[in-house]
Amino acid sequence: MKLRLFALTLLALIVFSQESERNNIDPFEDINRIVFDISDDLDQAVLRPAAEFYSEYTPLYLKNGITNVFSNLSEVDTIVNQLLQGKVWYAAQDTGRFVINSTVGIAGFFDIASSAGLEKHDEDFGQTLGYWGVPSGFYLFVPFLGPTTLRDMLAKPTSWFLSGNFSVSDEEASIFLNALDVIETRERLLIAENLIVGDKYDFVRDAYLQSREYLAADGEIEDDFLTDLELDFFDEDSPENL
Repeated sequence: MKLRLFALTLLALIVFSQESERNNIDPFEDINRIVFDISDDLDQAVLRPAAEFYSEYTPLYLKNGITNVFSNLSEVDTIVNQLLQGKVWYAAQDTGRFVINSTVGIAGFFDIASSAGLEKHDEDFGQTLGYWGVPSGFYLFVPFLGPTTLRDMLAKPTSWFLSGNFSVSDEEASIFLNALDVIETRERLLIAENLIVGDKYDFVRDAYLQSREYLAADGEIEDDFLTDLELDFFDEDSPENL
């Protein structure tokens, strides 16, 4: 039953995505802009100040350690999707990263694997669908989710679960872990905000769509803008991207 539901969902995704790409990538721009403006106001009033407080008063070694922990949790998502894409060598390499950092690196607090020369990679289920030719579909700006596409929105729950944050059984621990994840991610976007020029909505939309195309194609597109910005500006490990 679950397999049939997944197959039907994937089929619907392909059909709707192909139809939307024939028209406009952002057919719901008016609604998206309203949601974006409300989300941006809430971000400026609540989330951004929390991120600034975290940035100013959290010791650098602790911030780096927290970032490493969440990065280590995302390795499981990366490994699974590398296998789904047939990238066995990369999956083996990132499994080594996960084992080393989870043990010697004390639950990922220290990134020992990078120091040992094991390069980090990032994959998620949305990238896997794109890798196998599923179109991105129309653009959406979703409350508490941020910029996304139809393909990525349906794929995100899988990656959230595999990243580990949502699989924590203790409710209080899960809430704390995800809140910290959101704040840590938002803190890393503070500097990237300075790169925004022109209409903020257009900038966020175009940067997101280009970054996802870049990632799904494994970087095999020429775009100097993305190489400097996208990995910092859009972090798929978190359910909140503003």
